[in-house]
Amino acid sequence: MVQVSQKIEFNSIQTQPAPRLEQAFLEEMLKYIAPDSSGGEFSGGSAEGQFRSFLHQEYAAALSQRLDLGLRVQA
Repeated sequence: MVQVSQKIEFNSIQTQPAPRLEQAFLEEMLKYIAPDSSGGEFSGGSAEGQFRSFLHQEYAAALSQRLDLGLRVQA
């Protein structure tokens, strides 16, 4: 017979905000609203395309610290 020694609460209230969820949401939105600079004389070529996701990640991290999207649990 298996006994569980810890009490598990399924509907517990979060004590930590959800900054990573907000950051992930903003990363996805930045993919669609960021200007596409492929082509042209000042294009970064294939390297620009490869590092664009890192840039979006950093922008999203900065925005999620400054914006409240309402995804955090209110106590």
